[in-house]
Amino acid sequence: MKRTTAVFLAVLLFAGACEGSSSKSGSGGGSVPGVTDSEVVVGTHMPLTGPAAAGYAKISPATKAYFDFVNAGGGIHGRKITYQVKDDAYNPATTQQVVRELVLQDKVFAILNGLGTATHSGVLDFLKTNRVPDLFVASGSRTWNQPDKYPQTFGFNPDYTVEGKILGSYVKQNLAGKRACFLGQDDDFGRDSLAGIEKILGPVAAEQSYVTSSPNVGPQMGALKAAGCEVVLLATIPGFTALSIGTAAKIGFKPQFVVSNVGADPATVSKALGAAAPLLEGVVSANYLPLTTDAPNPWIQLFKKVNDQYNGGAEFDNNVVYGMSVAYLFVQSLQAAGRDLTRDGITAAVRRNGFQGPGLVPLRFSDKDHSGYGGQQLTRIEGGKAVFFGQAWTTDDADGAVQPYTGQPVTPPQNGIPAA
Repeated sequence: MKRTTAVFLAVLLFAGACEGSSSKSGSGGGSVPGVTDSEVVVGTHMPLTGPAAAGYAKISPATKAYFDFVNAGGGIHGRKITYQVKDDAYNPATTQQVVRELVLQDKVFAILNGLGTATHSGVLDFLKTNRVPDLFVASGSRTWNQPDKYPQTFGFNPDYTVEGKILGSYVKQNLAGKRACFLGQDDDFGRDSLAGIEKILGPVAAEQSYVTSSPNVGPQMGALKAAGCEVVLLATIPGFTALSIGTAAKIGFKPQFVVSNVGADPATVSKALGAAAPLLEGVVSANYLPLTTDAPNPWIQLFKKVNDQYNGGAEFDNNVVYGMSVAYLFVQSLQAAGRDLTRDGITAAVRRNGFQGPGLVPLRFSDKDHSGYGGQQLTRIEGGKAVFFGQAWTTDDADGAVQPYTGQPVTPPQNGIPAA
């Protein structure tokens, strides 16, 4: 009887040890979800339909196209990259549903470039609980930069407060004395942008907000006109950039628009404006990645080649450049994580940073900073195209100065794939 009990206890202990090992997936013990010797599977939530689909629906196909390009070259450490994209229609409730599917059913290794502030905020705790790397979120919210609370979450875009400070500095230096006002999305996107702007300009003369479920900014534009605004800073997604500029024109309101790069891609906004696209002329914005209008740029040449060969020759706009830039950074992260790929290993690789790619300014990743790019360069729409002017600028999301960045850009490797 005692021997039977001892055997039974030994079996229980062995089973417990096995269970404990498998629960450490991604930490060096047991199998790693989404990873085999020949494949790594990652997933994302994207607004392929809904109010943010204009322009943004092009990001994930561009990311996949770059992965297909890398796969054609043999993959990374012998693994091909599979990218699973689920439509959340920019609806936070749907985001939670599709991310749960990706993690619990599809068993993805990581979530890559999930798009949206309100949408992605709702899945942070779920991803943390399941220990899923949450890489390069497609939003500039400061929420992603909480290394102690969310150690596996990292941003990509410059955070909105950094951008607000840079755009605010432009207004202060070039439009001094003009009545500056603000319209922003009613979430962290708008609030963080305004926080940055007001660090430089002080309180704006008038402030309005919008919600994506109501495609009408007539009251907001009317209020800004009535307030005598001469400069309007917009923290808007592309459809609402077009709505704001088009609505202002209809009521005879002609301020200088200064727009977050989130909603300033000329190709996307022009389509939404239709015949009124010339209203974009002179709009000021900023960017941190090369522009499609810079044909001699080697990154643009690489991404254009990939777009033609692996993205069905889709219209080559700045959303495509964004999607491929994210993909390039993820490939760098896989290279840095090494052949023995684990979830903890890739987050450690991102924290180590050292990445160089198409960005005009450095990435800020470290043990204590999980935000993405640390600055931008100003752009102006001329002849229907965005063009850079001046120099790149960097700053922080606190009270640090907005400073010029003088580092030299790097060129892509000859084969277009980052080396280990």
